[in-house]
Amino acid sequence: MKSIYIIGLLLSASLSVSAQTSRNADYERYIELYKDIAIEQMQKHRIPASITLAQGLFESGAGMSQLARYSNNHFGIKCHGWTGRKTYHDDDARGECFRAYDNARQSYEDHSRFLIAGSRYRSLFQLKTTDYVGWARGLKKAGYATNPQYADKLIDIIERYELNKYDRAKKYDKYKVQHTSHATKNYDLHVLYTFNSNYYIIARQGDTFRSLGEETGISYKRLAKFNERDANEVLAKGDIIYLKKKQKKAPKEFAGRPHIVKNGESMYLISQQYGIRLESLYKLNRLSPDYQIRVGDVLWVR
Repeated sequence: MKSIYIIGLLLSASLSVSAQTSRNADYERYIELYKDIAIEQMQKHRIPASITLAQGLFESGAGMSQLARYSNNHFGIKCHGWTGRKTYHDDDARGECFRAYDNARQSYEDHSRFLIAGSRYRSLFQLKTTDYVGWARGLKKAGYATNPQYADKLIDIIERYELNKYDRAKKYDKYKVQHTSHATKNYDLHVLYTFNSNYYIIARQGDTFRSLGEETGISYKRLAKFNERDANEVLAKGDIIYLKKKQKKAPKEFAGRPHIVKNGESMYLISQQYGIRLESLYKLNRLSPDYQIRVGDVLWVR
């Protein structure tokens, strides 16, 4: 598994500086949260993941619209005979009826079924899932949105954020889909990252093991145990919190690459950085648990 690890161990250099500055951080967070659901929907219903993501981004304002925040409606779909939960919102007219969902995944699934059931969208399913331009133009032509620039907006989002790469995906991360499906307040979800055959999130100010346990559906005591901490301990902004038991060694790419201790580091922080158990870090370096590391010490992590 690979990660966009905050410590900087595996930072990607694939984007130019100019490309990064033209991107919106909220959009990138939204993509990271929902790309696996979009791929899931593509594999189930043959709707390009790039189109689904671009529509979700555009229609929900990257998940920050009132419909998305309070009703989990990411696509602005109105009631149209809907028998489920409803909400009312001013749009083309005052107090229009919109569909409401328990979580974002329900919204994504209903979006797929909405397109499948609509006879005006039938011709789109004759297109390849890699033809995002054809899908964008077809949605506009079929009347999905009244905005005359709708197709161009979708295409711009897809190309700016390279969403079309997901149209070639052969699989998706089911654990991430489940994580996104668990919470009802999806706009406040932590992004789930992967590293060293594990999943982790980055703690925000005010997070506790209890609050993270409620979000992830994992017992807060188990979360604390996975991270070798007390369940009632205060979390700091930026803390790495693993969602499964950590490994005994760092990933293979760190073989023969020792860690040089820097100022402010501790054995625990280093163990979290590499996703390994604290006890294992001591054993790998033949150190006793009471050893006090010093700046410049050489530590093996694999």
